[in-house]
Amino acid sequence: MDLQDEIIIAAPRQRVYDALNDAGVLRDCIPGCEELTKVSDTELTARVRLKIGPVKARFNGDVVLDPAEAPAAFSLTGAGNGGVAGFAKGGANVLLEETGPDETVLRYAAHAEVGGKLAQLGNRLVASTAKKLSAEFFEAFKARVESD
Repeated sequence: MDLQDEIIIAAPRQRVYDALNDAGVLRDCIPGCEELTKVSDTELTARVRLKIGPVKARFNGDVVLDPAEAPAAFSLTGAGNGGVAGFAKGGANVLLEETGPDETVLRYAAHAEVGGKLAQLGNRLVASTAKKLSAEFFEAFKARVESD
């Protein structure tokens, strides 16, 4: 499953980048996030509770960031296990383009794979839920960054 989109955030690129690397900001913006811990500058662990169709699960996962091109771009990879519900793994590339002194375009392209009961739900349901959760995250993230 692939997702991509872009949003315009009324904030300088460095502030957007910093917020994307702030465990507290991310925890507040990720739908269903119960816990997000920064293990190092490039590693996070998370616990997220989600409902996808009839399947409810708590996922425990790890995320690794690659900030080699920061603050203009970075990538991340991650994997989560939801027990009997299944697993999810994937990654994303994020580009941050400063289009003005207080405006940044955030573009992302993500790819994810699911297995177990989640895979049995069908690609349409999983993809539509992923798009909905992504939209919720970015709406909350944009509001948070613009209010800081």
